[in-house]
Amino acid sequence: MGKPIAVLPPFAASWATDAVVFLDETGTITFVNAAAEHLWGLSAATMIGRNARVVFPAALRFDPALRWTMEDMVGADWQVVITRPDGSSAFALVRLAQVWHAGKAGYAAVVHAMPDPTGAAKHISILSLVAEKTDRGVVVTDARHRIVYTNRAFQEMLGYVEGEAEGRVLEDLLATGKGATDLAARISSGIQRRMPFPEDVPLRGASGNEVWVSAIVTPVLNQVTGALEHVVAVLADITHARLMEDLQRQVLAALAADAPARDILELLCRKVEELAPGVLCSIMGVTADDRLTVLAAPNLPAAFSAAVEGLAIGPKCGSCGTSAFRGEAVMVEDITTSPLWEDFKDLVLPHGIKGCWSIPARLRGGKVAATFAFYFPGPPFAAPWLESVVSACADLCALVLERSEARDRIATLASIDALTGLPNRRRLIESLGDLIAEAAERDEPLAVMMLDVDHFKDVNETLGHSTGDELLVEMARRLQAQLRTGDTVGRTGGDEFVVVVHDCAAEEAARIARRLIDYLSAPIPAQKLHLTMSASVGIALYPQHGTSAETLLRHADTAMYEAKSKARGRFQFFTEDLNKRVEDRLVLSVALREAVQNQALRLVYQPQVTLAKVTLSNDTPSNGTLAGGALHGVEALARWSDPVHGEVPAPRFIALAEEYGFIESIDQWAVEEACRQIAVWRAEGVAVPHVSVNLSPLSFRSGEIVGIIADALERHRLAPSDLRVEITERVTMDQNPHSFATARAIDALGVRIAMDDFGTGYSSLSALSRLPIAELKIDRSFMLSIEQDKNALALATAVILIGQSLGMAVVAEGVETAAQADLLRTLGCHAVQGYLFARPLEADAVAGWLAANAPSHTPERAEP
Repeated sequence: MGKPIAVLPPFAASWATDAVVFLDETGTITFVNAAAEHLWGLSAATMIGRNARVVFPAALRFDPALRWTMEDMVGADWQVVITRPDGSSAFALVRLAQVWHAGKAGYAAVVHAMPDPTGAAKHISILSLVAEKTDRGVVVTDARHRIVYTNRAFQEMLGYVEGEAEGRVLEDLLATGKGATDLAARISSGIQRRMPFPEDVPLRGASGNEVWVSAIVTPVLNQVTGALEHVVAVLADITHARLMEDLQRQVLAALAADAPARDILELLCRKVEELAPGVLCSIMGVTADDRLTVLAAPNLPAAFSAAVEGLAIGPKCGSCGTSAFRGEAVMVEDITTSPLWEDFKDLVLPHGIKGCWSIPARLRGGKVAATFAFYFPGPPFAAPWLESVVSACADLCALVLERSEARDRIATLASIDALTGLPNRRRLIESLGDLIAEAAERDEPLAVMMLDVDHFKDVNETLGHSTGDELLVEMARRLQAQLRTGDTVGRTGGDEFVVVVHDCAAEEAARIARRLIDYLSAPIPAQKLHLTMSASVGIALYPQHGTSAETLLRHADTAMYEAKSKARGRFQFFTEDLNKRVEDRLVLSVALREAVQNQALRLVYQPQVTLAKVTLSNDTPSNGTLAGGALHGVEALARWSDPVHGEVPAPRFIALAEEYGFIESIDQWAVEEACRQIAVWRAEGVAVPHVSVNLSPLSFRSGEIVGIIADALERHRLAPSDLRVEITERVTMDQNPHSFATARAIDALGVRIAMDDFGTGYSSLSALSRLPIAELKIDRSFMLSIEQDKNALALATAVILIGQSLGMAVVAEGVETAAQADLLRTLGCHAVQGYLFARPLEADAVAGWLAANAPSHTPERAEP
């Protein structure tokens, strides 16, 4: 049979000269090499296929009943005597390894022959020599765990003299304390398993001191019976390593507990001094201007610490100053003769300090933040184990200092506005609290001014946030330049600033507010432009308007919003009436939000009637009929009836929704509800040409409304002409770059756009020409005086002409009299809506109205 393919053990390199015997899991020989044939004096054919007992002595028989013998022998060396057929004997060492072949487990025995018994004795002598000369401690016990042998390294490690430890029980050497019983039980259990095992163990030295060792414990079994004969333990002293681990744990625990950096560094120094008796430690920090500062030096002479405090680092500045300057470790073995210590040696030599070893502690960026130093009373100046201590301590120093620096940075960021460097809201409230306390003590007034940059959002959206940031930085600079000593300015967020002026009553506050508004309105250069910005200011006075920081800030904010609502670039004092209105607005906004979430709003629909075919006279009823005209469409109008607040006017709750940021939800609901309703009318045969839905300019900024419209039309199986979108002139003035794109995307769907309230806003004809407007709506305010006021008539005429010239339909709102309708028809107005024809109708009333007012006419065909 050929050689098996196996997972080979690590000592396979010696197989070229050693005898090798492969066995399967039953102990049957499956392969032998030539060296094995020579060693046993048997041919391979004689050995292969037979049980291992043919070639191995009784101690290594592989009887299934003694399976544990095979498994427990893996990895151990065994001395055996091999008897040949001719009666001669051979001495050998056997090592057994487990291998795999063809997916099955087996064993490989590597047998190293010894020339004669003398060779074995020599081998044992060499092993004994190794045990005595190694720096690892060796202890051997009998089966009852009583010590029968210790080597020199063991005796030195624990402070015993030769023979002193013999006869003691191994477990008696364990240090007492927490966990000692469990440790002894774990060791006994490991020995009973008959397998070598590692264990870190605290031992008690001859003088009672504790010595930590890393031990490899090996049970030694009788080769014939398998009974435990000895226990061999090889020990390595890890006391310093354990102490360093304990030191690191304590430092990390102190860091986790957020202890002060100096306390942690002093703990570090004291613990290291315990590790190395006679050695003193110091930690010198390096300031931003490259000077030393004593962070920890618990046992250094006070005069020395005082002398180095604030000392500039340099090439001749003791061990620490030089180490910080060079950025590398500096060892001075003789301070007396070292040029680095010329100016400082008299401070340490009288205290028995002869040498110093300093190593830099670097932060992650490479900056030297401190030095960690050992001061020695004399040689040897650096035991080998201290190198690892120094390295670990330098790393711990860096960790502590990084944490301290991060904490300081976080504290700064938590109180300072990163962009302008001004106090933020948190810091401002703290400062304002202190100023209020001072004002109360001196019986002086105090003014709190809240400033908001008008139209700042437009700057961000059109010129970019970087330009907006430049603007805010310049605003902050100007505010600081205008303040008196003792006044405070801070940025509370976005484009809002707060100015606190001490010893300031109402008249002085008004004068300062006016001056600030004027100063802030001066042109600001940004991106090759000169931006002219205004600011709105709200003023709250102490003690009239509040006695706490939060109250004064809130009331100043309320006054500021009132100033913005009236006219930009002005100031407003707080009043209780303002406060009441703000509270009412907030309460109403909460109710509105809940109404939107619960879909408690509803739509009503007001008909729009064409005028081209309308015949009206003065005796036409006030609830005028179509009278030969056609239904142009219906406008969907949102209504809200609240259980507490009653019927809330649409202009009021729409403005609230825009202010509090959920107008888009209302618009999306309105589109969906209008599409649902017109689908119902289509199914019922109610002839409504289209439904117009009003959308806020804010819904045009994200473009999300386009997908909402497309989805609603598809889901309700409507044509784009079934829906019309009404916008106000505010869309044309919106600086958001997405607004026009959203309007064009809606038009691309096939949904026509009407401009509502045309002529009352700020739109220009150029902006109108750039939007895909299909319909203009004349605002109802023109109807109030169109019959008497020539200006109103002229403006209405101009709007109709603009619409006609641009190919747009024109619809007049608020038509209440037949005379108004006749006049509009004469002017060429396409359609009208108003109380003359119908008030807004509930959805289920539209069909009845159509039946009563236009029984014989079909609706107007939708414009292409």
